[in-house]
Amino acid sequence: MSISPINLIYFLYGLAFFSMGLLVMVEGGRSSDARLRRALRPLAAFGLVHAANEWIELYVLAAPLGQPISGWLSGLRLAMLAFSFVSLAGFGSYLLATSPAVSRLILVVPLGLETVWVFGLFILRGKYPAPLIWDIADVWTRYSLAIPAALLAAIGLVVQQRVFRQAGLISFGRDALWAAVAFGWYGLVGQLFVQMTNLPPSNVINLTLFENLFGFPVQLFRAAMAMLASFFVIRFLRAFQVETERQIASLQEARLKEAEQREAMRGQLFKRVVAAQESERQRIARELHDETGQALTAIGLGLRGLTARVENDDKSRANQTLRQLQELTAHSLDELQRLIADLRPSHLDDLGLPAALRWYAHDVQERTQLYVQVEINGKERPVSSAGKTALFRIAQEALTNVVKHANARKSWIKLSYGPKAVRVQVIDDGQGFDARSMNSSERPSWGLTGMHERATLLGGKFALSSRLGEGTRVEVSIPYQEDTEVSDENTSPAGG
Repeated sequence: MSISPINLIYFLYGLAFFSMGLLVMVEGGRSSDARLRRALRPLAAFGLVHAANEWIELYVLAAPLGQPISGWLSGLRLAMLAFSFVSLAGFGSYLLATSPAVSRLILVVPLGLETVWVFGLFILRGKYPAPLIWDIADVWTRYSLAIPAALLAAIGLVVQQRVFRQAGLISFGRDALWAAVAFGWYGLVGQLFVQMTNLPPSNVINLTLFENLFGFPVQLFRAAMAMLASFFVIRFLRAFQVETERQIASLQEARLKEAEQREAMRGQLFKRVVAAQESERQRIARELHDETGQALTAIGLGLRGLTARVENDDKSRANQTLRQLQELTAHSLDELQRLIADLRPSHLDDLGLPAALRWYAHDVQERTQLYVQVEINGKERPVSSAGKTALFRIAQEALTNVVKHANARKSWIKLSYGPKAVRVQVIDDGQGFDARSMNSSERPSWGLTGMHERATLLGGKFALSSRLGEGTRVEVSIPYQEDTEVSDENTSPAGG
C-alpha cells in the first residue's frame, strides 16, 4: 500500500472530525441547555460517520491501481457520506430552534434535504450510464446535502454565539463564531469544487480548477477547514465546564447566604428568647409582688394583731382574725398554684394533651368572660413530649391573644388526631384583623412568630386566617414523632 501526501491529508481530515465527534459525544450531555444538547447529538454522529467515510476513501486511494472497487463498498461510501451531511443539517437545524414549537418543526429541514437527494438519485440513475453513476451520485450528494448542511451549521453556530454572549461567555461565543466561519467555507468552497463529471457544474467547477487556481488540492482545504472547525467546536465545549463551575459557585453562594440567614435568625431568636424570659420574669415578679407578696404581708400583719389580741384575751376578735387569715392563705395558695400551672401544667405530663386543653379552657372561662369549648376528634394517639408542649403552648398563646385583642364572646379549641399528624385549631367569633397587614407590619407580632417557629421546628405547619369582623382561625399541625427527651419549659410566651 503506497503512502502519498494525499493519503496523509485524508487521514488528518478524518482524524479531525473523528476527534470532534468523539469529544462531542462524551461532553455534549453536560450542557444545561436542552436545545444545545439535542443539537450536539447529530454533530457527534456527523463527526464519527464522516471520519469513517474519509478513512474508507483513504483505503480506496491506497489500493493498487487498476483494482476494481466493489459495488457494496461504493454504496456504503455514498450512504455514509449522505448520512453524515444529513446529521450536520440536523445539528444546524436544532441550533436554529429557538422555541419548543420550532424544535418540533425544524426536523422538516434535514428530512426535506434527504428527500431532494433521494429524488435526484432516481432521476440521475436513469439519465447516466452505470459506469458513471457512483461518481455522479457523489457529486450530487455534495451539491444537495453537503453545501446546505454546512451553511445550516454555520448559521446555527452564529445563533449559538449570541446565546453564549447573552450568558456572559464571551470567549466561547468567539469560538462558536470561528467554528461557523470554518463550516461556512467548508461548505461553500470545499464542497463546491468536486471531482469532474458530466453533471453540471462539476464539468467546469471541479478539483482540477481549484488546484490550477490555488496551487494545492481542494482536499487540503477541506482538511484545514475540518481541523479549524473541530478545534473551535472542541474549545466551546469547555463552556460546559465553566457552566458547571458557575452552578457550583452559585450553589455555594446560596448555601452561604442561607447559612448567614440562619445565623442571623438564630441571633434574633436568641434575643427574642432572652427578651421573653426577662418579660416573663417581670410578670412573675409583678404577680408575686402584687398577689402573693401582699397576701403574705397581710398574713404577717394579721399574725401580729392576733398575737396582741391573744395576749389581751380578746377571743372573739382573735377567731375573726384567724378566719380572715385562713381565707387569705387559701387565696394565696390558689394564686401560687395558678402561677405554677401557667409555667408548666401538671395535666400535660400526667393526663395528656386533651386534659390539659380542657383544664386551660376552664381556667380561662373562670378568669374572663370568654366561653371556650373544647372538641376532641379522632382516636387519641401518642404524641411526643415536644409535640404536646408545642401544641399546648400554641393553643395557650392563641387564647391569650383572643382574650387580649379579639373582643370575642366565644372560642373553640379543636384537637384532631389524623393518620399522619395531630392538629389543633383555635377559632373565635371576635372582631378579627387584616392578616396581610399584620404580615407586612414593621413591628412584628412576637406571639404569632413564636407559634410559627414552634410548629416549624417540629416539622409542622402553621396557618393563620382572619378578616375584619369575621373572627380569627389559628391552625397548626405537627407530624407524629418518636418521643425524645426535651428540656422542661419554664416560660410561657408573651402575648401577641
